[in-house]
Amino acid sequence: MLALYLKEIKSFLSSIIGYVFILIYLISSGLFHWVISYNTNLLEGVEADLIPFFNLSPVIFLILIPAITMRSIAEERRTGTIELLFTRPISDLQLLFGKYLAAVSLLLIAILPTLFYYFTMYYLGSPIGIIDTGAALTSYIGLTLLGATFISIGIFASSITSSQIVAFILSMFLCWLFYDGFNLLGSYNLLGELDTIVRSFGMTTHYDSIKKGVIDSSDLLYFISVISFFLFSAMTVLKSLKK
Repeated sequence: MLALYLKEIKSFLSSIIGYVFILIYLISSGLFHWVISYNTNLLEGVEADLIPFFNLSPVIFLILIPAITMRSIAEERRTGTIELLFTRPISDLQLLFGKYLAAVSLLLIAILPTLFYYFTMYYLGSPIGIIDTGAALTSYIGLTLLGATFISIGIFASSITSSQIVAFILSMFLCWLFYDGFNLLGSYNLLGELDTIVRSFGMTTHYDSIKKGVIDSSDLLYFISVISFFLFSAMTVLKSLKK
């Protein structure tokens, strides 16, 4: 699995894909948070916090993460190299984890430079250090979990088709559905008391909970469960391809 993980990391960083992902994320984030005069601008906020950053990043991920995961399995299926992977002495789960962890590593590389935002707001606050460090730290954890969940969805979408375009569209739809779709559906009060249950299926409820500065075990369990579900589903698809 380590060899496959390193191969995937090298494929990201030796081609334009990984750098495009990192640059688009950092540039778009930088423009919205430091240049464009909008409610996402950190310098124009009344409080020293990173709430606009943590609200906007998932929206950017909705587009970028499906773009980097769409080729993970779909390209292997299109070119026929998936058959070669099946002959390697690794299990289907190890194969998926190798690709999954490589994409998560790329995600962490992209997020890491944004710590500059925290230090900037820390020293620009009046008084210095007024920013809620605990909430910022847990929000970074929540953002990483959310991005990692998007990646598991993207890998699943890529496993069920040999078309990268189809994988991209399906992944983006599923990511939106789990991020905001269930929350939107539950906000219409169509199901009475069940609306709360419907919203709990969405990431927004759990992500917002983590952003408040408290990491609850139920929120962690939610993200781990969704990640496990989609990776297991992708593994089931891979097993079917062997038949």
